[in-house]
Amino acid sequence: MIVCIAEKPSVAKEIAKVLGANTSHEGYMEGNGYQVTWTFGHLCCLKEPQDYTDQWRRWSLSALPMIPPRFGIKLIPNQGYEKQFATIERLMQAADSIINCGDAGQEGELIQRWVMQKARATCPVQRLWVSSLTEEAIKEAFSNLKPQDEYQSLYEAGLCRAIGDWLLGMNATRLYTLLFRTDPKQVFSIGRVQTPTLAMIVRRHEEIKNFKPEKYWVLSTVYRNVVFSSTKGKLKDPKAIDLNALKEKDFTVTKVEQKAGTEAPPRLFDLTSLQVECNKRYSFTADDTLKHIQSLYEKKLTTYPRVDTTYLSDDVYARCPQILQGLVPYAPLVAPLMGKKLKKSKKVFDSSKVTDHHAIIPTGQNPQNTSLTLDEKRVYDLVARRFIAVFHPDCKFSTTTVLGEVEKTAFKATGKQILDEGWRVVFGGKSESSDNSENSENSDKEQVLPAFEQGEHGPHQPTLTEKQTTPPKPYTEATLLRAMETAGKTVENEELRDAMKANGIGRPSTRAAIIETLFRRNYIVRVRKNIEPTATGIQLVGLIKQDLLKSAELTGQWEKKLRDIEAHKYDAAQFIQDLKQMVNEVVVSTFQQQSC
Repeated sequence: MIVCIAEKPSVAKEIAKVLGANTSHEGYMEGNGYQVTWTFGHLCCLKEPQDYTDQWRRWSLSALPMIPPRFGIKLIPNQGYEKQFATIERLMQAADSIINCGDAGQEGELIQRWVMQKARATCPVQRLWVSSLTEEAIKEAFSNLKPQDEYQSLYEAGLCRAIGDWLLGMNATRLYTLLFRTDPKQVFSIGRVQTPTLAMIVRRHEEIKNFKPEKYWVLSTVYRNVVFSSTKGKLKDPKAIDLNALKEKDFTVTKVEQKAGTEAPPRLFDLTSLQVECNKRYSFTADDTLKHIQSLYEKKLTTYPRVDTTYLSDDVYARCPQILQGLVPYAPLVAPLMGKKLKKSKKVFDSSKVTDHHAIIPTGQNPQNTSLTLDEKRVYDLVARRFIAVFHPDCKFSTTTVLGEVEKTAFKATGKQILDEGWRVVFGGKSESSDNSENSENSDKEQVLPAFEQGEHGPHQPTLTEKQTTPPKPYTEATLLRAMETAGKTVENEELRDAMKANGIGRPSTRAAIIETLFRRNYIVRVRKNIEPTATGIQLVGLIKQDLLKSAELTGQWEKKLRDIEAHKYDAAQFIQDLKQMVNEVVVSTFQQQSC
């Protein structure tokens, strides 16, 4: 008998249907030589300190650092989990072979491997790797099963991540709680990713709090109902400008320049960019978006969601016409693409930019045949329109730049005129809020200029406007996700941001949970759309002196090593050894600082 183990009952049901395992039993489906069972996400976890020795049961500074000689796993105490595990264990003990059907990613690999280890499975194991839950995709994946050994580095990276979180979290949390709490019930929770994330929020809060606005002036003038701005930029001294003298002289057009330009469609979504867009448009939390796109995946409407690439592998191109035809509600937008060769841009199709999974796209199933909530429809609409847009032509526009001069003072005005909407028709003619710049929406508001001729001149109306420098903006969930992706650096260029993803903190699949953990522990709060630190959060970050614990950059370097383990570029044993040394240094240095 072949035992298939999925990560959720709903996924197991779809797999069982394809395999013909249609007989229901307590905790599994059976038929056609298969038994299909499931977990509920994590059934096992790393052992807790007290599971290793009674000396670690009580929180004590003398017990730190806690570094087990060998890490072990245990079943999570839960009656439902224990009952399901008993079924899994019985099936695996009698199995001829096992197919790991866990989510196709690092965490999914870890979840299933731990269950198989706990169940003492000894038979051969193969890996199912599937990017969508359509019948076609599942059948194709079963025809391409791989030996589980080929995914050993994926498991090792997941295991190192879990051990790292345990070592740092358990030791640093006890250390800071015991040293600094003022209430016996108070706990200062410290995490490998959550603490650097909290530190970014606190740092931004302090920057805003301590910001001192400075006055400056901007010189502009109106000529032929067009606003021209001085090329001098911000002016410190308004007395340096004589408005009356300027007004007495004619404004002269010194140069008129027109350039044709094109604008490519916005990138396809990875999980982070989808969470960013949903937060901007609908104020969804990162966790909300993850739940909605996970539901769409399980309903077979979109592909695997926990991805960090905006590219498709080249082999997906052949399936795109069929996917587009399945998007029935978008038929008017798809119709112009049909019957001709689809555009294949390197900004969309690039196998070298895809590792485990490609960008989030529709599967081609008609969404009208599935019951969706309003929020799920909104998320699906974003994914579908982005996918359709990448096959439409680039938007063509003309940019006009007009330079003028008054008494050796130079002025400039720019205007943009759309010549051919191209992909913009997919979004109703608007510049869909792409990730190229936070100011992308403003690009549509550029003035359309009348015809100017070099040398023309005439009266104008100059003005000097007083302004103030503004503080940094508080983080929203959208901008916080971007900051986590780039380890706290402000990066608007999409290609540069892609290059920095390897050093981001957290993974796309975990960032929502990290943010929610900070809310749950009362370290941060929402103030409308903004995220602000609480007094407790500010206090905790203030107590931490080691950069190792709160530096997004250092944590990003750690994240890079985990990715390198997955890619066979870094040794897992070395990573664990470095971790143990780091935790020991954190404990020793904190004691030393406290005793000074």
